[in-house]
Amino acid sequence: MAEVDRSGGTGRRALMVAPALLVTAGLFGGGLILTVLQSVGVDPVLGGQEVNFAAYRTLMADPAVRASLLLTLGVATLSTGLSAALGTALALLLRRAGRARLRFLAGLTLPVPHVLAATLVLLTLSQSGLLSRVTAALGLTRGPQDFPALLFDPLGVGVVLELVWKETPFVALLVLAALTRLDGRLHDVARSLGAGRAARFRQVTWPAIRPALLTACVLVFAFALGTVEVPLLLGATSPTTLSVLAYQAFTDTDLGRRPLAMALSTVLAALGALLLWSYVRTGPSR
Repeated sequence: MAEVDRSGGTGRRALMVAPALLVTAGLFGGGLILTVLQSVGVDPVLGGQEVNFAAYRTLMADPAVRASLLLTLGVATLSTGLSAALGTALALLLRRAGRARLRFLAGLTLPVPHVLAATLVLLTLSQSGLLSRVTAALGLTRGPQDFPALLFDPLGVGVVLELVWKETPFVALLVLAALTRLDGRLHDVARSLGAGRAARFRQVTWPAIRPALLTACVLVFAFALGTVEVPLLLGATSPTTLSVLAYQAFTDTDLGRRPLAMALSTVLAALGALLLWSYVRTGPSR
């Protein structure tokens, strides 16, 4: 009887999520199939009827694409690592402070669109921006030429700074939600057994926040992997990220570059799928 009930419950849950799954499968799955087909040259609108891998061979032979791949992975990894470290530290501070007003202030950047956030970073950190003018006014620099070039650099420093600024509060709030479910008496027990601060974090706090932190890292990495607007506004023109290369190829007036754009998008989708597979294999449910 219990098995029947569990089966019925599973069926009801499947029916409840079916509309969302159908929309996701229809929109995302259909778009992904069209992208893959066009990346291998199958595009009746442009006259492509036969499968070929010319676009992928072009990508593999182009050193600019390899540089873009390294830049994309580097920016995503660094942004995720810094956001995770700073977000965790911020969550611990907010929990210790215990004031709802500070939590509200910490989340103020969340509703800010990334396009607007990138524009604010541009106005603040560019060599002719606000911070440059302040340092010049204080006599710390002689002018814009002395201010460090943080934006439009080939290492993507400006892109990383914007992503860390936006994603750190997001990580902090997820970790803070996990911390609020942690029984504080566990810390008292560990302290009574002689555990120091580092040992209490490793044995009590870390197991409690690890699932939320891992989920946040996957979401931040996936966003950093595919974002277009931030590297387009704050990154260098060469090398640039794979997403910007795909956007430039897709909007090119030469329709012959369309398979190249689709091949780049397919590579990004494959990286996202690899990330999702790794998360499922090592995630909190394991």
